[in-house]
Amino acid sequence: MSSTARRPAKAPTARPTLEEVAALAGVGRGTVSRVINGSPRVSERARAAVEQAVAELGYVPNRAARTLVTSRADAIALVVPEAETRLFSEPYFADIISGVSAELADTEMQLLLVLVRNQRERDRLSAYLRAQRVDGVLLVAVHRDDPLPGVLEQLGIPAVLAGRRGEQEPLSYVAADNAGGARMAVRHLLRRGCRQIATITGPLDMEGAQARLAGYREALGEQAIEYREELIGYGDFTEPGGRAAMAELLERSPELDAVFCASDVMASGALQVLRTAGRRVPEDVALVGFDDSIVARHTDPQMTSVRQPIEEMGRAMARLLLEEIAEPGRARRQLVLATELVVRESA
Repeated sequence: MSSTARRPAKAPTARPTLEEVAALAGVGRGTVSRVINGSPRVSERARAAVEQAVAELGYVPNRAARTLVTSRADAIALVVPEAETRLFSEPYFADIISGVSAELADTEMQLLLVLVRNQRERDRLSAYLRAQRVDGVLLVAVHRDDPLPGVLEQLGIPAVLAGRRGEQEPLSYVAADNAGGARMAVRHLLRRGCRQIATITGPLDMEGAQARLAGYREALGEQAIEYREELIGYGDFTEPGGRAAMAELLERSPELDAVFCASDVMASGALQVLRTAGRRVPEDVALVGFDDSIVARHTDPQMTSVRQPIEEMGRAMARLLLEEIAEPGRARRQLVLATELVVRESA
């Protein structure tokens, strides 16, 4: 049967319906709905057939009617519980947003960026979510005591986190192998002959920072090297935090010969302090960052860094969320993506 023969009869001026698209494409109404809603759970063959039928018929989704029937808002909120200074100064956030945007580009979903910096803004977001203004939430920079994931659970709103709050995280999340990446970094420093290896942590109320500290400690233990508190500098993933922690480390442990920083941004701050103190990198002190962001490629010397696939993390988060929106009640999924060490001049 030709596609012309399958075309449902309709008045020339009638608005094409979902059923007509399904008949022309030779698929079920549900498949058409999933394609139009951007669900990834459709075969490429079915997606192509639906898209061709939509183009031939000139079908335009009746968004107002669909919202009334499905309570769909066709919007996703990307929530960043940090100050705008961090959002615009750290490449991590830009890469996450880039990945999420790329994954949503071919869907009908609108992406809303929401900054939550205080309790008032948290309450306002909670009210916004209760009003069903969005279909799902992506949450980055998750802190252990952040109440937002609990609010999302309570409201039953599909949600995916960048990272997790702890080992028993009930929500879907996408994370990098933070502990494994840290182990790779410290093993590399040990192979270079470094033995007085310090670290600058991220905020330890974040599971990712804890995991990087744990990986550092595990790598030292593999070589029976003592874990020493005086070699631990506590940072906050910011450049000023990296500078302050590096200055404290040099004062406490001037004999240190390497530093593993839990982010490239902190490593760039540490590099400034080392240079001011007359320490050559890498001749006197080897330096390794984490993220393999644009920062690592623009320091002098260029930074050895642990690459985490941040943009792919954003893409994966968006994919998981679209699946949860398309199939309410589906099992939560938790993905851990591999990291790798990129060796440059600083180590």
